[in-house]
Amino acid sequence: MNENLWKSRWSTDQIKSMLLEQMESFRKRDTGIPRDRLADVEQAAGLPHAVIVSGLRRVGKSTLLAQMAHKLGKEAFYYLNFEDDRFLGFQAEDANDLYQLLVEGFGERKIFIIDEIQNVPGWEHFVRRFMEMGFKFYITGSNASLLSRELGTRLTGRYVPIELFPFSFREFLVFRGQPMPNLQRMTTADKGSLKSALGAYLQMGGIPDALKYPELNILRTLYDDVLYRDIATRYRLDAVTALKELAFTLMSNPAGLVSFNKLKDQFHLGSVNTIKSYIDYMENSWLVFTLNLYDFSIKRQQIAPKKIFCIDSGLVNAVGFGFSPNTGKLLENLVFLALRQQSQEIYYYTTPGGYEVDFYLPEQQRLVQVAQNLDTPATRARELRALSDACQALKVKDTLILSDENENSLEINGVPVEIRSTAEWLLAR
Repeated sequence: MNENLWKSRWSTDQIKSMLLEQMESFRKRDTGIPRDRLADVEQAAGLPHAVIVSGLRRVGKSTLLAQMAHKLGKEAFYYLNFEDDRFLGFQAEDANDLYQLLVEGFGERKIFIIDEIQNVPGWEHFVRRFMEMGFKFYITGSNASLLSRELGTRLTGRYVPIELFPFSFREFLVFRGQPMPNLQRMTTADKGSLKSALGAYLQMGGIPDALKYPELNILRTLYDDVLYRDIATRYRLDAVTALKELAFTLMSNPAGLVSFNKLKDQFHLGSVNTIKSYIDYMENSWLVFTLNLYDFSIKRQQIAPKKIFCIDSGLVNAVGFGFSPNTGKLLENLVFLALRQQSQEIYYYTTPGGYEVDFYLPEQQRLVQVAQNLDTPATRARELRALSDACQALKVKDTLILSDENENSLEINGVPVEIRSTAEWLLAR
């Protein structure tokens, strides 16, 4: 049966030509700016573990591995891209035949670099088998749930997971060729330039190709690919219109609260479980993240509204809807992405008095509040009131307000409050 699915479609010469084309294309790839996560990939190079890079489509996973490949040397590895339609029908059992052709075409090598491995059913079987023979794997994938499930069952303890997000603010500045400011000696001009750059970053986002080719509608195409290829097709969904409308609603409401029950009624879907599944699919495809309320009751955490965050502000602006730029919510979304890259233990919090704190990090016992600015007494009082109420209800070591300017620290109920410029805080991470 396997022969009919893949190998029988192609002659040996055709497969060898495909492998050569993929290798040449990978070698010629524009490696762009060095990514921050390259250091993590390099650190894992000496380990026998597989390195798994996961993230949204077109976020730069292949480019990150191309940067690593340059350090390995062009004769050190095999390259495979399972997004290629010529691999349709490829199964894990075909790996031996494929390896034989790789050896015939490129000689014996001990490193595999593989793109979009989730397209191969049972991929973890041949990866584990080859690892036991001493091979090293660098792998990318665009489905978080699939990778997590299969890694957990087959590669337990033998992989290094690396999440790749769109460009950070620092990477965005490097991409634009903007000098990195000295945060210890910021002039007025430096601060103005940094604020302007942050505004551009909020508008454009950090998807590399979208920044490189602004004349193309890359973000819209990316969004459609995720919805139709990564979600509707993969999960065989019939209610594609409902999926599209739900995704549009979420993308139009970054950092907003949503109730699964209300969404079920709004889109006339059969149950809350259907809504939950659809949003899970979007999370698995790296389109959105959900944030739970922090509560000592797990049940209340589960039934409370969720906060929705999007993977990229440029994507929000390209496909969502809003009457105004909504800068405050996009800033909160940006801060979430920065926090999420360092910890998955993040919550929002509603105080006993009904005030909302944007983020609570229980491991650090830290509260984080995001404000576009603190220019008015009413805004300042609102932010401090929420933090004060939260400090009385939770174990808190320190609090942070991110706004447009640095200010002197203060205290609330004996808890230090740091007030930082969001732009400078992002660069200092």
